[in-house]
Amino acid sequence: MKKILVIGESCRDIFVYCDSRRLCPDIPVPVLSILNQTENPGMAKNVFRNIQSQIQDCDLFTNANWHQITKTRFVHENTNHMFFRVDSVDEIKRINLSQLDYNYDIVVISDYNKGYLSEEDIETICRNHQNVFVDTKKILGEWIKEAAYIKVNDFEYRHSEKEIRKSFRDKIIRTMGEDGCEFRGERFPVNKIEVKDSSGAGDTFMAGLVIKYFTTGDILESIRFANQCASKVVAQRGVTTL
Repeated sequence: MKKILVIGESCRDIFVYCDSRRLCPDIPVPVLSILNQTENPGMAKNVFRNIQSQIQDCDLFTNANWHQITKTRFVHENTNHMFFRVDSVDEIKRINLSQLDYNYDIVVISDYNKGYLSEEDIETICRNHQNVFVDTKKILGEWIKEAAYIKVNDFEYRHSEKEIRKSFRDKIIRTMGEDGCEFRGERFPVNKIEVKDSSGAGDTFMAGLVIKYFTTGDILESIRFANQCASKVVAQRGVTTL
């Protein structure tokens, strides 16, 4: 039976929606009045739940304390402007690779570079499975050359550009927001839309990419579908699923 495995660290995404009508008299910062709050599973769990919304046969390997790891965003209710973000400082323990089962059709690595996966861990996983899709915040290097496809955003690509080698250059899918994405020199555009919230867009792109590839095996068709998926979620507030 075909299956997908998602590996990576997870957290809770918390959105605190506020109003502000005055500045603090002591220092020039806005005084926030909390109106409501929402939350959802984030990082690797967001990738997982997006994939699982379309393909039920999907498993997740993540940090056990994900519920204690939080990203709390304070957002203006009317404009969706983010005032600031507060992250928890709880430790994420490194993955135990001996517990991994590689009996999956596709392995998805959602690496937020929070300590759960090292470069050596990702390299080992890619060597043990021929169909690994990697989304990482790390600076790229030779350790990632065995991956099937590597998804990075434009900011991450520019930080890794000097380290990108011929051995994995053609595996990189570079997302560029409103400019779509690029793969092997080909640009994949997206329709211009009003962006309300880009939170989780990269997770949704990765999920859409894997979902379509799982059913078609066509990476170009998968990229186009992933673009469509990401465009839909950025038009909504907060982090949403497919």
